[in-house]
Amino acid sequence: MSLHKENILIVDDDVNILELIQRHLQSLNYHSYKAISVKEAIQILKDTKIDLLITDLRMPEVDGFQLIKYVSEHYPELPKLVVTGYPSLNEALNVMKSGAIDYLVKPFTKEELRAAVLKPFKEREAKKFIGGKSQNNILSKTYGDLIGNSKALKRATEIVERVKNNKATIFIYGESGTGKELIARAIHYKGKFARAPFVAVNCAAIPDNLLESELFGYVKGAFTGADNNRIGFFQAANNGTIFLDEIGSASLAVQARLLRVLQEKEVTRIGSQKIEKLDVRIISATNVNLEELIEKKLFREDLFYRLTVVHINVPPLRERKSDIPLLVEKFLFKYGVEYKDKYVKISQEAMEVLKRGHWPGNIRELENIIQQAVIMCERNVEIKDLPEQLKYKIDFSSSALLPLKDVEKNHIIKVLAATNNNKSKAAEILQIDRKTLGKKIQ
Repeated sequence: MSLHKENILIVDDDVNILELIQRHLQSLNYHSYKAISVKEAIQILKDTKIDLLITDLRMPEVDGFQLIKYVSEHYPELPKLVVTGYPSLNEALNVMKSGAIDYLVKPFTKEELRAAVLKPFKEREAKKFIGGKSQNNILSKTYGDLIGNSKALKRATEIVERVKNNKATIFIYGESGTGKELIARAIHYKGKFARAPFVAVNCAAIPDNLLESELFGYVKGAFTGADNNRIGFFQAANNGTIFLDEIGSASLAVQARLLRVLQEKEVTRIGSQKIEKLDVRIISATNVNLEELIEKKLFREDLFYRLTVVHINVPPLRERKSDIPLLVEKFLFKYGVEYKDKYVKISQEAMEVLKRGHWPGNIRELENIIQQAVIMCERNVEIKDLPEQLKYKIDFSSSALLPLKDVEKNHIIKVLAATNNNKSKAAEILQIDRKTLGKKIQ
């Protein structure tokens, strides 16, 4: 098998690590260059077109952070992957702030390395693919990572445009799987603070007894297990944006501290008396009704009003079905490259079934189904590659007052879905000959 066109530069002062990574990359069909120092790496960058930098952090004389800074200034489009044998939260945060695309801890597996290396190349190809579209240019229908041209999505992105360049406190409401974090990221990365940190925190995923220390940090000896000083997510997001997802799951104690951060623009680590000033934009999100939690005394009313200075509603997929083809195309490319090494297409009949779906799980559910379909399909995605439960849950409620020809079309689609696109069986059920069915499908 021939080598990929991508050139990867590996920088590490440990020769054994260099050779190990190079062997892994060779087995994955990448071409690689080795450097045992930052000085040597810079010379290779000057002489050779490099597509990805993999660097260690702790090296003698000049460390990896300085190399990352140099590359960011002189080769801003070059993706940077960091590997280190000394992991820590502070170091991980500093790495991501410096502009690295990922962070691998030694020892790592070949598969972990493969996934990290593949990520920037897939994103680059996706940009080329999207940018190369002509008449139906997907790029003209994107906003950051948000894809769609529906009125419902436009309403949300119009608000994003208004708030992206200030640090007003923003509240995002939407069902699970609608893309609330994508909205938050669009606010941050589309505005003038894009170079500052963006820190996302899923409040529901962190145990209640740990959430407070994770958010605000602590000092050594503050509690059992606090073996050293540690900054919290708020300090890590200073000068940038912190995104508090599932804010409704925060305890009343955490809510009280959040209120103080919002009011005073300052934070105190657990176990410390020292006040640290903050300049951070707070974006929170939830899929539950906070007003109902307020009535039940589970959420502070004063905090609610502080959080909801600007309110953004993220529309569910059922309210933006015109965006489904664009979303499907995005996911087909993403998983086609990952699983088939090519762009996978979809039949018109299968697309019609997707457009008629109910989608209680919203975009996340749609993405999961496309991922499964790409894995299962032989060449392109057909009706037979879609999960059975989707075929029998097609939403035809919107067609109640449609013209007769559209009702007929909907019924044919439903029968084709139920028969796994078996045209002979579908024609038998519809009581027409196969040739007539073929004409109607066209």
